[in-house]
Amino acid sequence: MFTIYGLSGPIFQGTLEELGRMPPVVARGPVTPARRIGDQVETGLAPEAGMRVAGGVGESAVDAYRAMMPQELERGPIYHAQQIMQRKLIIVNSRDDVTHAWRTLVDHKIHQAPVLDDGYHLVGIVSERNLLTALNVADGRVRDVLARRVSDVMTTPVVAATVLTDVRRIARVMLERDVDGVPIVNDSGELIGFVSRGDVLRAVVTDPPLSVWR
Repeated sequence: MFTIYGLSGPIFQGTLEELGRMPPVVARGPVTPARRIGDQVETGLAPEAGMRVAGGVGESAVDAYRAMMPQELERGPIYHAQQIMQRKLIIVNSRDDVTHAWRTLVDHKIHQAPVLDDGYHLVGIVSERNLLTALNVADGRVRDVLARRVSDVMTTPVVAATVLTDVRRIARVMLERDVDGVPIVNDSGELIGFVSRGDVLRAVVTDPPLSVWR
C-alpha cells in the first residue's frame, strides 16, 4: 500500500496499480553542480546494449558461487519493507536552511532524507540534487548559498509505503517515479523507517536473499 504526502497532508492512498494512474510526483529538472564533490558524487555505469555472457562462462561462475555457499545456511526470503528498512532515521525540518540540510546529509553519509514539518508530519524528501540548486560546494565547504529553506527545494509530494509493502513494488516506484528512496509509515501515517536504493541492493546481494520470484 502506498500513500502520497504533500504539504497539506495525505492526498492519495492506494495500491501500486492505482498509484500508476496518478501524475508524476515531481518533474525533476537537470541540476548541474558548481563543483565536483569528490567521493560524494555518484557515478553509474550502464551495461552495453546487447551484451551477453560468453557461452559456458556464466554457468561456471554460478556453479563456483554455489560451491562456496555454506550448505547449512538457513535462507529466509525477504518480501516486505520492514525487513530491509532503516529504522534509525535521519530527518530534516522543512524550515531548516539548505546549508544545515547539506551538513546533515554529509555528516551522516547519506544522499537523501525525509522532511517533516513542525508537527512531525511527512511533507517531502530532500536530496543532494535538490540542495545543489541552492548552494555551491568547493573543497568540501559550502559556498555561495542562496537564501533558501528545505521547503523551497525539496521534492513534494512524496510517495510513502507501509511496512508490509512488497520490496519489489517499492523498487518499481523508485524506477517509475525517479526517486532514490521511499519513506515507510505506520497505519497512523507516522514515519517509522526509510528504504533507499542501497537497501534494496544490499537485500539482493546479502543473505537472506531477496525473493525475486514468488
